[in-house]
Amino acid sequence: CFMGASKKAPFDIPDSTARRLLSAPNPSCRPNSDVVRPWANGLDITRRGREMWIIDFGSSMKEDEAALYEGPFEYARHHVKSEREGRREQRIVDCWWRFGRPRVEMRDAIRDCPRYIVTPAVAKHRVFVWLPDTFVPDQQLLVYATSDDANLGILHSRVHEVWSRALGTQVRERESGFRYTPTTCFETFPLPHPNDGQRTVIEAAARQIDRLRNNWLNPPDWTRTEVLEFPGSADGPWKRYVDPATVDARGIGTVRYPRLVPKDAECAKHLKKRTLTNLYNERPTWLDLAHRKLDEAVFAAYGWPVDLSDDDLLARLLELNLARAAQT
Repeated sequence: CFMGASKKAPFDIPDSTARRLLSAPNPSCRPNSDVVRPWANGLDITRRGREMWIIDFGSSMKEDEAALYEGPFEYARHHVKSEREGRREQRIVDCWWRFGRPRVEMRDAIRDCPRYIVTPAVAKHRVFVWLPDTFVPDQQLLVYATSDDANLGILHSRVHEVWSRALGTQVRERESGFRYTPTTCFETFPLPHPNDGQRTVIEAAARQIDRLRNNWLNPPDWTRTEVLEFPGSADGPWKRYVDPATVDARGIGTVRYPRLVPKDAECAKHLKKRTLTNLYNERPTWLDLAHRKLDEAVFAAYGWPVDLSDDDLLARLLELNLARAAQT
């Protein structure tokens, strides 16, 4: 589990700017999609995605290399460089075109994940969702380097929520939520060791929650699929969406990136209310039942009864934590 990238400057750009940059050519003939990617922070998870993008020159790209992506570099030079001047950290002044904290370890860990799990650092409801590998996660997201449904299920279980609430930090009043940190809430959490059958049940329950929530957030009757097309490297961040039939001798082809958008203005009004925060505030019966099924599966993996009180659950988790620590 890692913190997301900390940009420490206005590298984020709106959808209109991103689409203009994505279609612009470069003197190097490299596509701008190498360094222009969707961006998400905590609000994009708890509310609705804002279709924000970010200019990301990675963790080691030199200035002369970055400058070859002309449009993104000049945008950053105009909006970022002056803001970085005078900062105390000479490193981020000298390398002004890169994020303040690009999170190299996080990038390395998720490099081979087609998707990964995120949760907001601060939230009223502790929710876990998938982000595609094309996205750059902000520092207000905690990132789990896994593509496994069972891991999503374990993290989203009552077992982990009770533990993380006990080890996290309350933010002002309860309505403001609580802060989740990798060191206290996750690294101390004693994961279960499910057998193959138990893992299969957890995976199915996690997939059901994810599917039902997504259908509630973006009902097919209110949304349509929009496909963005722009040049992309066959081995770059958009490789999953590059049409192999279009790849040329340079290794560059056409990205066909599907995303859900409202069908019309009326649907857009309805969709504004469809957020994860509102969903978990209401907690309709179908959602509650889906979580109960998940909890039953995860508790079974621990070999514990599902009706344990929070105090009894914490006592058992602490006992398991200490027993495992004694074995290391």
